[in-house]
Amino acid sequence: MTPAIFGLSGTELTDDERAFFQEADPAGYILFGRNCDSPTQMRALTDDLRSIAGRGDLLITIDQEGGRVARMKPPVWPQYPPQGVFDRLYDIAPISAMEAAQVNAEAIGLDLAEAGLNCDALPLLDVRCEGAHDVIGDRALGHDPMRVAALGRAVLDGLEQAGVAGIIKHIPGHGRACADSHKEMPVVTASEAELEQDIAPFQALRGAAIGMSAHVTYTAWDADHPATQSAKVIGDIIRGRIGFGGLLMSDDIDMEALSGSIAERSVKALEAGCDLVLNCWAKMPDMVATVEACGDITPDARRRLDAAMQGKDARLFKGAERRSECIAKRDALLAAAGVAA
Repeated sequence: MTPAIFGLSGTELTDDERAFFQEADPAGYILFGRNCDSPTQMRALTDDLRSIAGRGDLLITIDQEGGRVARMKPPVWPQYPPQGVFDRLYDIAPISAMEAAQVNAEAIGLDLAEAGLNCDALPLLDVRCEGAHDVIGDRALGHDPMRVAALGRAVLDGLEQAGVAGIIKHIPGHGRACADSHKEMPVVTASEAELEQDIAPFQALRGAAIGMSAHVTYTAWDADHPATQSAKVIGDIIRGRIGFGGLLMSDDIDMEALSGSIAERSVKALEAGCDLVLNCWAKMPDMVATVEACGDITPDARRRLDAAMQGKDARLFKGAERRSECIAKRDALLAAAGVAA
């Protein structure tokens, strides 16, 4: 098995993709808007991927947060609010906020399960900081670490109710970065003491099954490498101080924060301690080079992958009726407190 999560070029597999994936056996896949036309089409695509892999619990994920980060869009799928709406509700009614966050996540999870996906790149546990770049912005669950943790737990629970695994991101924290890691390397110069705020939500939810690393350099921990490619940050901070023992994937290895070829970036991430590398853009030369450079998944990474996906068979779908109930309950909780979705 290749320790990578690969993207796909369109709404169905090309002949080249099919042959390549059969040979490479990637650990999982990620879908984007280019892959999403309808639940029926996505179900056929994801069933095809499971057939190739021979695993009902094959990891198939997507970025479906709500707000400005949503790959499955109206009018085919509902419009979900940004996660920051639950932070606003928490100011007024904390219990209602957690309940609303949970049922919202369950509804999202049911959308995914219907389409054959079993994993969502949610929740963000990045603590929002004033003056930071707005790449996180209203995607965050708040400025207070314990509020972020409480709402993040609700999101994980809601996804789990739908049979979908969540991914805590961007570990050890992207909230104070003053640059967008899609475009350049953010360098965080906060002290170790200040960074305790950033890692607190991840510590609180360290038992989560899957985490995603941040392409951010933290000078207090390792001034020479971003977290994704830092053995010190992954070993001492993520695995050590935070205590995260789950499956650790990189953020998209193709983001401009990183340098070098895709294969070189991937090798550095795996050598630093990431279990899997995320390669989103379905560029065949990059995927082939990644397979050739990265070798087989390690036994520890395979164990963590199997544990994370145990029971996550997306062929088991509860149906649209429950999704409508979740959305109605969310909207009622927001309306009762006068918070706009």
